[in-house]
Amino acid sequence: MQHIKYSTVAELNLLKDFQDRVGYENFAQGFGLTEFGDTSGLSAWSEDPEFTGRLIPFAQATGGGSFYALWRLDDREDLATLPVVVFGDEGGEHVVARNVRELFQLLGFDEEISVEHERAYFYRDGDEPHTDCHDAYVAWLDQHFGLPVAQDTDAVLAMAQAEFGGRFADWIRPFLP
Repeated sequence: MQHIKYSTVAELNLLKDFQDRVGYENFAQGFGLTEFGDTSGLSAWSEDPEFTGRLIPFAQATGGGSFYALWRLDDREDLATLPVVVFGDEGGEHVVARNVRELFQLLGFDEEISVEHERAYFYRDGDEPHTDCHDAYVAWLDQHFGLPVAQDTDAVLAMAQAEFGGRFADWIRPFLP
């Protein structure tokens, strides 16, 4: 049986292999890789080809319908180095990670992202149990990338916003209703 590649992003292919082993939403609360590049969810924002051509949706961010996409802010070849943006199911669109690996660290926090019009954030109640395969994901993250889980999600989000937030807001504004 030939393995079919999920995407053109090596890091996402590794995550897809992991997800196929442990299950959708089983290692990060509300998260699951979806069809790479399926822009159908973007139509709620805009159907302009300038808009849809610069975004590459790849994952569900919450059980409610928010999703993650790569933002092609330039024509770099390594898509894993592009900023990751989130689109909220009730509106709101924000840069959340400077690259795919940073998103992977955020996923290790094991909580759904909250997306509001003004901001996106993670909150975890200390008593809340982790997903079934959280420990396996933490080990996978370390094994494949030598990365720890993000302990301070606010700091990661702030770094991504500081580097790309203004540019993303300026770029997306003309496309928003």
